[in-house]
Amino acid sequence: MHCRPIHFWCVVLPAVDIGRVCLKTQGREKGNKCVIIDVIDRNFVVVTGPEVRRRRANMDHLMLLDETVEIQRNASDEEVTSILK
Repeated sequence: MHCRPIHFWCVVLPAVDIGRVCLKTQGREKGNKCVIIDVIDRNFVVVTGPEVRRRRANMDHLMLLDETVEIQRNASDEEVTSILK
């Protein structure tokens, strides 16, 4: 009997924290950058951005980027927009 080696790949994901820059991957705002401004639970966060309305977003609909910005929790839309532009 021939045995094949099993390879385990280690994938390092960016941390889900306030100030993490994301890319929307679903919905009408698909392709737009946004910033996490609050973490609700392990499945949902609150995001906002220059072309993204402040709203609760499912983590499955976001692609986390390596980039972060220095903002406070529940920062205003104007603060986030000025930082991202």
